[in-house]
Amino acid sequence: MTDVEQSLWYYLRGKRFLGYKFKRQVPIGDYIVDFLCTDNRIIIELDGSGHLEKHQKQYDEKRETYLTQKGYKIIRILNNELSNMESVLEYIKMNFENPSP
Repeated sequence: MTDVEQSLWYYLRGKRFLGYKFKRQVPIGDYIVDFLCTDNRIIIELDGSGHLEKHQKQYDEKRETYLTQKGYKIIRILNNELSNMESVLEYIKMNFENPSP
């Protein structure tokens, strides 16, 4: 895991976040997602600056289409946003309150 993934994982593991169980680095089809809550099919993806490049955006769109068609909701968070972990956790919580893809 990257440093930012480890930072968020601290708050997600062991049912620390709202009592939900998360798994990390989970394969779904041809893709590996950063974090998955299987209880409500929510994926959390951490994105570095490389995800702003055109070819990566196209790949991410294709990947997101596949995952949403499989019934998953995807929460995307930029790595630099993790400097304010409280806001990130609140953002994730809001998405858990409205889980439909």
